[in-house]
Amino acid sequence: MSNFIDMSYYPELAKYFGVLGNIISCMVFLAPVKTFYRIYKNKCTEGFQSLPYLVALFSCMLWLFYGIIKTRSMFIVTINSIGCGIEVIYCIMYIAYAPRAARKSTIKTFVAMNVVLFTLILLVTQFAIPEDHKVHILGWICVVVSVIVFASPLMIVVRVVKTRSVQFMPFSLSLFLTLSAIIWFGHGFFKQDVCIYLPNVVGFLLGIIQMVLYAYYSKYGDNNDDKQDQGISIAVVNPLDENDDIIEEVNSQQLQVKKHGLEDENEKQGKNVEAI
Repeated sequence: MSNFIDMSYYPELAKYFGVLGNIISCMVFLAPVKTFYRIYKNKCTEGFQSLPYLVALFSCMLWLFYGIIKTRSMFIVTINSIGCGIEVIYCIMYIAYAPRAARKSTIKTFVAMNVVLFTLILLVTQFAIPEDHKVHILGWICVVVSVIVFASPLMIVVRVVKTRSVQFMPFSLSLFLTLSAIIWFGHGFFKQDVCIYLPNVVGFLLGIIQMVLYAYYSKYGDNNDDKQDQGISIAVVNPLDENDDIIEEVNSQQLQVKKHGLEDENEKQGKNVEAI
């Protein structure tokens, strides 16, 4: 690509891709809004898991730190500041409506990863690494975490293949993740920052895989979604946890979801009768 574009244009192109990256990444962060509205409405986290949002928050925190210490990384700082705020809201909502087992697991993971591990990385980077290597080492830590973020939906991909249902893999999220990977690859390439463009190659490939699977399994329709709904209460329980109280609590949440659904249906029928 460098043979076709004068390198003097790189800073300007990096700026344009940075603006586009901020816009697309905002859409990525907002893609789960429908999911969390559903959680809020049903007062239950159903089969959704918190790990992708905890890892995304951790990634935003690291990239924000990277953007601050590297300097002249305004677009990295702005989008990851926004991302941190949005992901914190998601995590709070998940904890508020999750069953006891999932809530405890989420809080433990948050403390271990987003508090303890991040603080450790911050302190080591600031006080134990020479100034000349600080940005480079932190950048590669960000690369590893970004690859994990892109790969975290793979557990949902496995579930899609097993259940032949795309209920828990929103197409909009896969699409925006793919677009975001393309845009940030461009920003990193023209900024000549391998730590930015390298993980987005992986993100692009994984995004394509998710969209292909969505296109293939969405043809199975709502029947599998109905079957998936029947198994939701089991999906949120750790297979290694045989505590009957936890299972009972999850089943209770599932009954509440069904109750909300019946109430909505009765309300719609009542409106139809009034209209007649």
